[in-house]
Amino acid sequence: MANDSQSDHTSSPVASPENGISRGAPNPPCSPYGTRAAVSNEQNGRETTTVARAAIREPEGVDIVRQRRAVPHSIEDVSPAEAHPVAITLTLNEESLSLAFDARTTLLDLLRERLNLTGTKKGCDHGACGACTVHIDGKRSLACLTLAATLDGATVTTIEGLGDESTLHPMQEAFLRCDAYQCGYCTPGQILSAVACLDEGHTGSREEIREWMSGNLCRCAAYANIVAAIEQEAQGVENDPSEAVVVLSAAEAMAIEAP
Repeated sequence: MANDSQSDHTSSPVASPENGISRGAPNPPCSPYGTRAAVSNEQNGRETTTVARAAIREPEGVDIVRQRRAVPHSIEDVSPAEAHPVAITLTLNEESLSLAFDARTTLLDLLRERLNLTGTKKGCDHGACGACTVHIDGKRSLACLTLAATLDGATVTTIEGLGDESTLHPMQEAFLRCDAYQCGYCTPGQILSAVACLDEGHTGSREEIREWMSGNLCRCAAYANIVAAIEQEAQGVENDPSEAVVVLSAAEAMAIEAP
């Protein structure tokens, strides 16, 4: 047990029932979130880790316990005490649906986890990348920032409802012609934003297209081809841009560059 002179030089909080640290325990390591100490908790037959903060005094008998918890995606995933169920009716890809789910569910999680419509991608989950773009009542929206409970009576279109395997949407065909994708993860959101960009009338120039598509990030940097696909669809052109590419040998390229 540490004597009084040693305790004056230690950074650990003083052992007391207030901070949940037992006398005789070894000095706990420090962390950016406070001083941690392993304390046995026999309430549920398991040992947990109690976080004691020197600057914060909790009431006697109260422990600050950090536990990892899964985030519920639907009403089936949570206990009855935690659930806040809501029921809505919406039109999804031209089909009327009546759904019940936890009020905290985002549209993105509803689509992916409950309805198995995984074409809408989860990229940043903060509304910064555009991978989750869908159409709500004809306007492009970010599914990760939209609470599904607010969509009662709304009309939602995802990439699955834009076209099908036998009949692609013209914008999907333009993306194929122009090779406007690489890994494909951002492509559904890019296509839905491109359709909205065209419907909104923001395709007057390449600069305007870039500006109004700036909310959709492509980590593969296929931006030039994406702009070309939208420009083609706006102008009603259906040619393959690669047809204009001329393959030169090194000698031919050097001859062109020579003065």
